[in-house]
Amino acid sequence: MQGICKDVETGPPRREAKRGGARAALFVYAMEGLENMAFVANAVSLVTYFYGDMNFNITKSANTLTNFMGTAFLLTLFGGFISDTYLSRFKTCVLFGCIEVVGYALLTVQAHFSQLRPSPCKTPEQMDQCDAADSGQAALLFTGLYLVAFGTSGIKAGLPALGADQFDENDPEEAPLISTFFNWFLFSLTVGGIFGVTFLVWISSNQGWDLAFGVSSVAVIFAVIFVSMGKSVYRHNAPKGSPITRIVQVFVAAIRNWGLPVPEKSQELHEIHDKEVGMEKEILQRTHQFRFLDRAAIVSTASGTPWRMCTVTQVEETKILIRMLPIFLSTIFMNTCLAQLQTFSIQQGTTMDRNILGGFKVPAPSIPVIPLIFMFILIPLYERIFVPLARKVTGIPTGIRHLQRIGIGLVLSAISMAVAGAVESRRKSVAIQHNMVDSLDPLPISVFWIGFQYAIFGAADMFTLVGLLEFFYAESSKGMKSLGTAIAWCSFAFGYYTSTVVVEVVNKVSGGWLASNNLNRDKLNYFYWLLAGLSVVNFGVYLVCASWYRYKKVEVKELGSSACDER
Repeated sequence: MQGICKDVETGPPRREAKRGGARAALFVYAMEGLENMAFVANAVSLVTYFYGDMNFNITKSANTLTNFMGTAFLLTLFGGFISDTYLSRFKTCVLFGCIEVVGYALLTVQAHFSQLRPSPCKTPEQMDQCDAADSGQAALLFTGLYLVAFGTSGIKAGLPALGADQFDENDPEEAPLISTFFNWFLFSLTVGGIFGVTFLVWISSNQGWDLAFGVSSVAVIFAVIFVSMGKSVYRHNAPKGSPITRIVQVFVAAIRNWGLPVPEKSQELHEIHDKEVGMEKEILQRTHQFRFLDRAAIVSTASGTPWRMCTVTQVEETKILIRMLPIFLSTIFMNTCLAQLQTFSIQQGTTMDRNILGGFKVPAPSIPVIPLIFMFILIPLYERIFVPLARKVTGIPTGIRHLQRIGIGLVLSAISMAVAGAVESRRKSVAIQHNMVDSLDPLPISVFWIGFQYAIFGAADMFTLVGLLEFFYAESSKGMKSLGTAIAWCSFAFGYYTSTVVVEVVNKVSGGWLASNNLNRDKLNYFYWLLAGLSVVNFGVYLVCASWYRYKKVEVKELGSSACDER
């Protein structure tokens, strides 16, 4: 069990007047909604831009999108590092928001001028003979894409932590509001996503990609403006130095002190106590896991630098990160499944009947609005009904533990993949029955059949995404909150990268389940069922990791006292 001591003053806590709280969080919600409107709209529809405008084949289009998405989430580590080490979370969000605007502007220019894109293909049969994008066109495309990825990564790392910082985790009245913040943060993300996959996707499908990218640019500009408007009411974090450096120092010091005996008493290890510690400094108690790292805190005459002698708190900060890694790794595969719903499922939608309401044709990339609508409904129900009821039963302020919430999402994701396989089998059977296997006309089956798999996965995302963000924020030490939320987002990154590998491996091993440009001849249903089976195995691994994990235990110590009182 992890213990934490915090030096606090007796009496009423000192707090910046009129700063923080729900009012400050509103500006965070606004930025998240606007930025995510642009990001999600492109996440679900860029595959059609690559396929229809840049002349990529289906597999390359899917892999290009998943690589872009993976990079966007992986770079959150850099954004979290910058936020914790050099900039405040507010400055990180503003800076990276401006970078994202530049990326969308470049994509707007390329989409507007036809000479910056390859000549379009008339029919899918001509894909093999189509002009490929030349080096200049490809360079412009990938520069714009990865500036967007770089920009959104800093926002994703800093914005959740900025919002959670507006609630004091040491205040009994405000601490439960951190969980509420993350629920409404997901709600704002969802609202932005709904507008993105409907309004922005409709623009890209009917008015042109140049206008769609242009609107995305404007949305992110307003996102930066809104978050800047809240500057005067935020509780700003002060960078506390590089968490990566502190972690590396622990390993280096432990190796250098490898031959020294580890003291049994914690008092014999190096720590900074009482008056040496600032008011916001956490003091982490020694734990008995990963004892080999305790060597980094051994006091010796040769010790003089943090590369030779670290504090117990620094060692425990490293241990916390190590404890969280198995949880992180066991959530990656769920996001591999998510990548399929953003690529192959949209290609499925293009082959189905998308007419509703007397002739309105739903753009295939707008299909993901289904899980977003479910999340739009479920999040308020979860926050207003489920959490209060669960709190009465469990006594836990958040209703259920973070790891329990993540586990529920993993189960639902496995169910979603099984349902996706069944729906694809149904879609292919309709193509065979009507002799339309090689036809380019829409199949006589409604696109809303895909809604089943999307709806279940939407519920899964509601549980897992918030669970991950809140878990990593709550369990991270005070000096690496942004990096903690960045690690949560990195689960998506490795999920998208794993998706690319899985698609290629399955194609080779199966003899080409997904190798054709014709989904009616591919075996996508088998692929979905394979993912469902692997998801069940992954959930078993997660159960082992979650059972092994121990939540950190927060304690409070009054200044000048020698004992810690459990809170």
